[in-house]
Amino acid sequence: MKLLILCALVAGISFWLTACSSVAISDYKQNTPQFKPEEFFNGQLTAHGVVKNRSGKVTRHFVADIQGHWENGRGELKEEFLFNDGEIQHRTWIITLDANNQLIATANDVVGESRGQFAGNSLELDYKLNIKYKDSDLLLNVKDWMWLIDKNTLLNESVFTKWGFKVGSVQLVIKRKE
Repeated sequence: MKLLILCALVAGISFWLTACSSVAISDYKQNTPQFKPEEFFNGQLTAHGVVKNRSGKVTRHFVADIQGHWENGRGELKEEFLFNDGEIQHRTWIITLDANNQLIATANDVVGESRGQFAGNSLELDYKLNIKYKDSDLLLNVKDWMWLIDKNTLLNESVFTKWGFKVGSVQLVIKRKE
């Protein structure tokens, strides 16, 4: 009986340890097509997405025009977002890549540097984003995941947290214009 209880306990602990493990960029290293930020984020792009609150309810949707340009390993992405309530937001990313599939990015509303990695068809990026909320500034932690679906389509999910709690998310599709 003691052996049976011990086996059940070990199985339960194993289940919870694997259930709580997080996804790593290396999980996607074999996936294709290969995601190369300097290729996908070069030229005219458009994005369509939704903003969700912490409960998962869609609270807004948007369309964005993105212009990407790369030169000597340095990229610039100029984004203009038009939300369904008429708000317009602008963000300009400056991106550099290194030989180890590391990405460093800055933007006008990002505090400090964003750091990320890419492997296979995926990109993972962490940063702190300063947003306007009820007439004040709010600093959020952002975990961005992007997956290249085909050479012209990228799926993006951004999860926003504050003090370790999820406060919202954004899901969007970015398409390259031919």
